[in-house]
Amino acid sequence: MGNRFLSTRRRLYDRTMRALLYLSGFITCALLVLIIGYIFYRGIPNVTWQLLSTQTSYLNDTIGILPNILNTLYLVLLAMVIVLPLGVGAAIYLTEYATNRRLVAVIEFATETLTGIPSIIFGLVGMLFFIQLFGLKTGVLAGSLTLVVMILPTIVRTTQESLKTVPQSYREGALALGAGKWHMVRTVVLPNSVDGIVTGCILAVGRIVGESAALLYTAGFGVVLNDFLTSLQAASGSLTVALYMYSERGETAVGFAIATILMLLTLLINLAATLAGRRLKK
Repeated sequence: MGNRFLSTRRRLYDRTMRALLYLSGFITCALLVLIIGYIFYRGIPNVTWQLLSTQTSYLNDTIGILPNILNTLYLVLLAMVIVLPLGVGAAIYLTEYATNRRLVAVIEFATETLTGIPSIIFGLVGMLFFIQLFGLKTGVLAGSLTLVVMILPTIVRTTQESLKTVPQSYREGALALGAGKWHMVRTVVLPNSVDGIVTGCILAVGRIVGESAALLYTAGFGVVLNDFLTSLQAASGSLTVALYMYSERGETAVGFAIATILMLLTLLINLAATLAGRRLKK
């Protein structure tokens, strides 16, 4: 009788906890759908061809985010071009070449610590280091270098974990066939870990696109449409910085701010879908 009571009590407890978990998941998903739906409801009416294809003019009292879209692309391209060789190279060294385990542990601890630092700290350090110390002007170059420091730990850690998933037998087989260390890494290890490297790149791009605090101090807020070379040393605001600045202009620019949010949200949803697609293929 006592065992039957305990079994019934345990089943009731399990069902109650399962129902609470389902309820928590439903509430979380409902809040997410509500926020996304509200953004689309308020943002779609304000998304016009003029907004997407022109620049902001204070004389004509018009708002356009084409320079901000291009500046965001410039930041993503330049930051990824710089950070990929550094991050992947550091991960290969730590995983395949480093023999001092204590040094590897220190470097891994440093990368984990950098991951938890608030972005505003990176912005202030980037402004002091790249702009004031090195004499760079506020622009895409200084902003990209600051972003490189921010996303480098993500690239290193994701690449490391991806390299570790390659079976050791692959390495031993390549070396047994007479391949050198670098040839083995280049032709065997890297091709089998490319999925993890691409995943790290997608996560890094998502952080770049959603970053505003660090870029406000290093890339600035420019509303002029510049080419790539000019934007390197000229104030160039990204979409997130434009969102912040437009939201401070009062009710007249709130609609344009929500339209900017819609553009960012669409880009982030595409990145998330790409990442989910790669995960499902495995």
